[in-house]
Amino acid sequence: MGGLLFGYDWVVIGGAKPFYERYFEITDLPYMQGWAMGAAIIGCLIGAGISGILSDKFGRKKSLIISAFIFVISSIATGAAGGLTTFIIYRIIGGIGIGMASSLSPTYISEISPAHIRGRMVSINQLTIVIGILAAQIINWQIAKPVAIGATDIDILQSWNGQWGWRWMFWATAIPSVVFFIAMFFVPESPRWLMQKGQNSKVIPILNRIGNAHYAEEEMKQIQESLQKKGEKMSLSSLKNNSIRKILILGIGLAVFQQWCGINVIFNYAEEVFSAAGYNVSDILFNILITGTVNLIFTFIAMSTVDRWGRRKLMLTGASGLALIYAAMGYAYYAHITGWPVLVLVVSAIACYSMSLAPVTWVVLSEIFPNKIRGAAMAIATFALWSACFMLTYTFPLLNRGMGASGTFWLYGFICILGFIFIFRNLPETNGKTLEEIEKEF
Repeated sequence: MGGLLFGYDWVVIGGAKPFYERYFEITDLPYMQGWAMGAAIIGCLIGAGISGILSDKFGRKKSLIISAFIFVISSIATGAAGGLTTFIIYRIIGGIGIGMASSLSPTYISEISPAHIRGRMVSINQLTIVIGILAAQIINWQIAKPVAIGATDIDILQSWNGQWGWRWMFWATAIPSVVFFIAMFFVPESPRWLMQKGQNSKVIPILNRIGNAHYAEEEMKQIQESLQKKGEKMSLSSLKNNSIRKILILGIGLAVFQQWCGINVIFNYAEEVFSAAGYNVSDILFNILITGTVNLIFTFIAMSTVDRWGRRKLMLTGASGLALIYAAMGYAYYAHITGWPVLVLVVSAIACYSMSLAPVTWVVLSEIFPNKIRGAAMAIATFALWSACFMLTYTFPLLNRGMGASGTFWLYGFICILGFIFIFRNLPETNGKTLEEIEKEF
């Protein structure tokens, strides 16, 4: 549910965008468009930043309950916003929930999952993100009334979509938010966090539920050995340790690349991406639904391959594949090719991303950090991810206006080439190893 709300709340604004921008009169203000779209990412930065502190002090479970409550409040208040300032404030608050869930959910899953299936289990988080994205796209498509071809901004503003439709898109988010809040009371706490806090008596029953008595005993031994090592907490002084610094740089680099590869602009700025290819508003909403469906299908492919092919191979495949697709997309926009060829390229980019960088980055981030600093280190990496996401989201309208769609996607393709080199040189294979084995190797 944390992943589902992450995806749902993150993408719901894309369907509302053509209507709330007319309502708040910012259709000709690219800086305000970027601010309205990117405001949630400011919240994500805050949420990611505090997630490590909260999860290390109060536990993964209680922190996720707080995240769920934030989703409930923000979804209701955003839809009720009467002015742009209020709208942005509650998008920031909603972003705090997204930032917390994006860091805590994969951390929690990795800490309760046996090594041989951990990749698939953490990929479930990405699957639910994709399901949330698709659910938001379907609901947005169903809520919005058809827009007549040639409709003016005034026509759209005065329509039901312009006055109420976009509000219901946000209000619908409250339903899964309430489910998330209630469901979190029925899951156990992370056994690794409990042992870190000296609550060993509560750990065996949880590990027995996950595996069996032998599994529980072996896991207890490995976790204790890891926790007995020097270096109790994450601090600035710990960065003097070359191995810790190396892992953090790797985690931050992967997190930033997952965003700067550029795929999220297709979800957040679908109107600009598809309108440049000759589609009208109604067609754009349907095309968004197509992209969400492809996103879901190829996430299943990632889940079936991440524990067989390995993390490194999938990450390299994603970086190189996106670089080639963006080269073709840039040419299509440069040559003024419109219609289905551009849609095919967009869908191909999403398919490539969905089976590689999207889920595998979260898998790797949840694996590479040592037990004692995992919460704080994951928060730092997630903070870096959302910082990169804000820069991507805020700058796209400016790049699109200054460089055109062709130049913008060529730029993203160049970044993908740099990402390929970084992964090739720095990322070892972590497939099939326990968290403690990975810690020893690093």
